[in-house]
Amino acid sequence: MTAGTYQNTRLYINGEWCDAEGGATIDVLNPATGEKIGTVARASIGDLDRALAAAKAGFATWRRMTALERASLMRKAAAIVRERADSIARLMTQEQGKPLVEARIEVNSAADIIEWFADEGRRVYGRIVPPRNVNAQQTVVKEPVGPVAAFTPWNFPVNQVVRKLSAALTTGCSFIVKAPEETPASPAELIRAFADAGVPNGVLGLVFGDPPEISKYLISHPVIRKVTFTGSTAVGKQLAALAGQHMKRATMELGGHAPVIVAEDADVELAVKAAGAAKFRNAGQVCISPTRFLVHNSVRDDFAKALVKHAEGLSVGDGLAEGTTLGPLANARRITAMTSVIENARKSGATVATGGERIGSAGNFFAPTVLTDVPLEADVFNNEPFGPVAAIRGFDSLEDAIKEANRLPYGLAGYAFTRSFKNVHLLTNQLEVGMLWINQPATPWPEMPFGGVKDSGYGSEGGPEALEPYLVTKSVTVMAV
Repeated sequence: MTAGTYQNTRLYINGEWCDAEGGATIDVLNPATGEKIGTVARASIGDLDRALAAAKAGFATWRRMTALERASLMRKAAAIVRERADSIARLMTQEQGKPLVEARIEVNSAADIIEWFADEGRRVYGRIVPPRNVNAQQTVVKEPVGPVAAFTPWNFPVNQVVRKLSAALTTGCSFIVKAPEETPASPAELIRAFADAGVPNGVLGLVFGDPPEISKYLISHPVIRKVTFTGSTAVGKQLAALAGQHMKRATMELGGHAPVIVAEDADVELAVKAAGAAKFRNAGQVCISPTRFLVHNSVRDDFAKALVKHAEGLSVGDGLAEGTTLGPLANARRITAMTSVIENARKSGATVATGGERIGSAGNFFAPTVLTDVPLEADVFNNEPFGPVAAIRGFDSLEDAIKEANRLPYGLAGYAFTRSFKNVHLLTNQLEVGMLWINQPATPWPEMPFGGVKDSGYGSEGGPEALEPYLVTKSVTVMAV
């Protein structure tokens, strides 16, 4: 592969890169131009059967390796990812649209995630339990659950795979991922790094194709013992129900609608800088993106004016172009969705302070948008916009803001800005979210838990907690004879 040159993406099954059975493919489009840039192999049921058989055999091999051996291979893969970071990032920008600087950050952070999980796998400890009989020994041991089926979205093509992959491999599980068909090349390069590092055949599998067909087949198949999914709440509920029918463990990282609470005593400049950067990162196509801006009425106008200035200072364009800070939306569906969100906001009585429309006719560019005076009944305050739209609404008391933040069934991430320790304590204890960042943008480091509550899912993809769903706890008691 020439550095950054887009290529057709194949399946990875039993240590081999291969075309789909029958040669079926799906077109891949560049969201900045709308033009076809390549294809991705479309797996058949026969391809899935081969991947499952390989994962079963790969698990038997991988689980017998020591944690130290697994960690060594994972660290080698991380080094390869770093060496290839620029070329992988260029592939990502071409297929996903985000600015190249953001793509580079994503790829390099993937290497950090691999290394952290590699080391954490060496700390999967059992324990010895004092027996009630002096002639007995009681131990608790941790074992890998088995082959894993993972399903990941297009907004972070590498990051969404690497957390699941790293947790699975470090605990001794084999791993099949159905990566996104719209952004296939960059996650394929992640898998290639592990393959080139020497991970045994069968331990890793990569497939693409029809999402409902693949998810139904893999989740219900007896080889698969663990399911992990990142995506919408609606699809997540369907897959969680299917996993439950077959008694499969599941980790669900689902949609959010993150509130941003700007208290009366907040540093407004800091709030705009931090929340604004988080809002428009990846064109707002982020599950933890700030969406509902709840701002104390005493500082609301100043905050709105500064956020508008921030939005209007962004440079919209092709992610590969020098100076671009906001790329296109990932697909044409997002343009339709954003248009609908803005029309509904206007009809509901909100004011479009800036943006609110598509830019040009080629590609999927949408202007960074700030809405003010947004009523609670507006769609943007009830359903995740998943785009470059910030909606502002005022409040008089922090208790009212917390009540509004908790009103929706989502509970993934939240943000707050305040100088008061009393407010910090109140927010920490009362906001119904899995992750809360105060006076800063999101910092989802691998050592911290990553996951939500309520309809935003369950389980963690960060911290030591991320390893537990991939492990079986076995109680062993031995009596001396």
